[in-house]
Amino acid sequence: MAPAKYRILALCSAVTASAVMAIPVKVLSQTTPEPTATQLNIFQAIILGIVQGLTEFLPISSTAHLKVIPVLLGWGDPGVAFTAVIQLGSIAAVLWYFWGDITQIIMGAFTAIRQKNYKSYDLRLAVGIALGTLPIVFFGLLIKILVPDFDKSPVRSLGAIAIASIVMSLLLGLAEKLGKRQRNFEQLNIIDGVLMGLAQTLALIPGVSRSGSTLTAGLFMGLERGAAARFSFLLGIPAITLAGLVELKDVIGAGISNDGIVTMVVGVISAAIFSYLAIAWLLRFLQTQNTWIFVWYRLAFGIAILSAIATNLLPNS
Repeated sequence: MAPAKYRILALCSAVTASAVMAIPVKVLSQTTPEPTATQLNIFQAIILGIVQGLTEFLPISSTAHLKVIPVLLGWGDPGVAFTAVIQLGSIAAVLWYFWGDITQIIMGAFTAIRQKNYKSYDLRLAVGIALGTLPIVFFGLLIKILVPDFDKSPVRSLGAIAIASIVMSLLLGLAEKLGKRQRNFEQLNIIDGVLMGLAQTLALIPGVSRSGSTLTAGLFMGLERGAAARFSFLLGIPAITLAGLVELKDVIGAGISNDGIVTMVVGVISAAIFSYLAIAWLLRFLQTQNTWIFVWYRLAFGIAILSAIATNLLPNS
């Protein structure tokens, strides 16, 4: 007989599927007009920076929380630009935390190329991160070109975010159950980088979670939890940096008030501090614990949003 927690997960999955089917199709397929981004004050920027910091590297989707929490607090949608720019704080944190690893990989890769040592571990890791970044850059640019209004599409609605959260919770639970967890960080190879990079592209769908998709893929590939999380952080540096810089360029190009600059800077600093704390906590946590807490949280989070939409407590925007 299956362990109790797996039977409970199966039961929750069935209940979730029934709940989704019971919600009228129009609730999930139609959205209210995308609200105009609200002008945040410093206090709100600090809070949203905390939300960004605590959720960017945990497998629970920062995008989902940055959209849902401000709406629940009555602040409105902070807008895609603000949420993307404050991700630069998360990048600062991961660079800060992994500076030793990053410099070792870069210097080791250059040394390997100079010495023509193409079997070097640092070179393989650098190539894996580079190749793993290409899919999300390619598909991100493709979406930006072919779907210019993607940020205002139903895919970014609360209903879609809730469903993405539920689906990813079930996949993470399956990876936790089936993953062998036999390979450590030193056993990573280029193929791991490519496969986790492909998984990272799922994060283009709001609510999926970049760290969640890569951690899930890593567990499916037989990596230890800590190794999968560590590589997920390193793999995310180029992707999150590019996204933040692109949005920052657009914000500067569109013009921004002095108050807007101050709130963004405050949000970035707040996100940096709490991202660092989240990274340190998660790596320690995964050394001795499994990921079931995130599975249950994401499942409950998604069901709660769908229930709120179905009862008109939240708009599906």
